[in-house]
Amino acid sequence: MVDCSTSYGNHGCQGGWMDSAFQYVIDKQISSTANYPYVARNQACQKKGDQYRIERFIDVAATENDVINALINRPVSVAVDASNWSPYKSGIFSNCAKNINHGVLLVGVAQDSFWLVKNSWGTTWGDNGYIRLAPGNTCAILSHVSYPVV
Repeated sequence: MVDCSTSYGNHGCQGGWMDSAFQYVIDKQISSTANYPYVARNQACQKKGDQYRIERFIDVAATENDVINALINRPVSVAVDASNWSPYKSGIFSNCAKNINHGVLLVGVAQDSFWLVKNSWGTTWGDNGYIRLAPGNTCAILSHVSYPVV
């Protein structure tokens, strides 16, 4: 999606929106990670191996309960303010604003404790590639939440 959804308004490694990338997959299909691995840099769009399509995507209401319910059967895409994330190593993080600048995968929640987020910066960053965010709308995590439907 990083390489291929630029005609849908996204900007490769310089950013974009999950919904635009999801719409690309609905319209054009996408290769599996095994056939077209993520390399954390812009490349020319390629079609490799089997192609997959999603049926639609769902935008989740920006309430904590709605996001928790969406997480029951799947991870969800979220947009966050990751401005201060670089030095994160462990613990529950809360030192951020609400200036959305990064898309990540929300994979779990420990209610009243933290959100568990998988980042795209690799396993050497953070806690093996993950960050735990304080509950609530920390880093604007509840502002833009969506997931694809296969």
